[in-house]
Amino acid sequence: MASDHEQNRPPSVGKVGRSSGEISSEHQPLINGTHSSESYSVSSAILPFLFPAFGGLLYGYDIGATSCATISIESATLSGISWYDLSSVEIGLITSGSLYGALIGSVLAFTIADFLGRRRELITASILYLVGALVTALSPNLAVMVIGRFVYGIGIGLAMHSAPIYIAETAPSQIRGQLISLKEFFIVLGMVAGYGIGSLLVETVAGWRYMYGASTPLAVITGIGMWWLPASPRWLLLRAIQGKGNMQELRETAICCLCRLRGQYISESASEQVDEILTELSYVGEEKEATLGELFHGKCLKALIIGAGLVLFQQITGQPSVLYYAASIFQSAGFSAASDATRVSILLGLLKLIMTGVAVVVVDRLGRRPLLLGGVSVMVSPFTFIICTKAEILS
Repeated sequence: MASDHEQNRPPSVGKVGRSSGEISSEHQPLINGTHSSESYSVSSAILPFLFPAFGGLLYGYDIGATSCATISIESATLSGISWYDLSSVEIGLITSGSLYGALIGSVLAFTIADFLGRRRELITASILYLVGALVTALSPNLAVMVIGRFVYGIGIGLAMHSAPIYIAETAPSQIRGQLISLKEFFIVLGMVAGYGIGSLLVETVAGWRYMYGASTPLAVITGIGMWWLPASPRWLLLRAIQGKGNMQELRETAICCLCRLRGQYISESASEQVDEILTELSYVGEEKEATLGELFHGKCLKALIIGAGLVLFQQITGQPSVLYYAASIFQSAGFSAASDATRVSILLGLLKLIMTGVAVVVVDRLGRRPLLLGGVSVMVSPFTFIICTKAEILS
């Protein structure tokens, strides 16, 4: 007797033979990425992108705000606290507290993401953003402040995992790539906002509290927005394929969610698109899962080395540290006034914003590899100049 899972499967969801390894013609368009053209309303596609992108903006804001807050909190006259005389290690804990939290959040995301779903994961991240920001802003001592930074960081880890997935799964295929790239733009936009607000508040008594507290309204908006948005249709159908719900009910829910995400233009083809997603997920479900050991052999090993190497060298250049300590670095470089150092930090953020915008516009035309090689070359040039200049001085 066929299982309930097989009985509830729509006619369009066929099985793929494992023995022959052949793919029927109905699967080939999906494998080749040539889905039928999707109808959608531009206005309906904005909010499903905007609210998840706010999660990235809050991450970027934390970088910019922390850069300015570390100057404010060390000021004897403007910090508004008695424990302002902090060591470099303690300042490092304040700065990196969110990063430690993000690490834990990223690990948690692997275990709870499929259970919660992308939407609820983003709602959870918004709550953590809100709690972390409030605890940090109202902290009576260093220990509580670091805890608040850690909680905020867990929100970062969850948001950075779920936001791009939700955008990718809900965006129309014609603009999916641009929207995912724009999410990165929002992160840098958040940095500029953090530097800007920090510059305005750096000479205010207890200004660091306001810098961190300023992110709470956006955290609330993000949470309410994600609560209002529908769940990802693809996630709902994945639950159906995995036998974690009634196939027919989840399929109908997915159709309703897809109609909300695309607007009135998709009403007639929503059922067909949902069946296409079901077919694709069924085919993927038939694939044999790779073991951990297979990652370290053949082509998988090469891809692992390239992927991990890119992440490693991006961090090892010190670029993230420069962003977190931008105001302090400029202050040490000669901009002694806190307001001057933070204003120059805004220029750094604006330059990064402009170049990120350029990358978003040209990435599909030029390709990822040329942009990566060009970016690395630009990064290497100043380091080479500094090394040569230093060697010439020493000689």
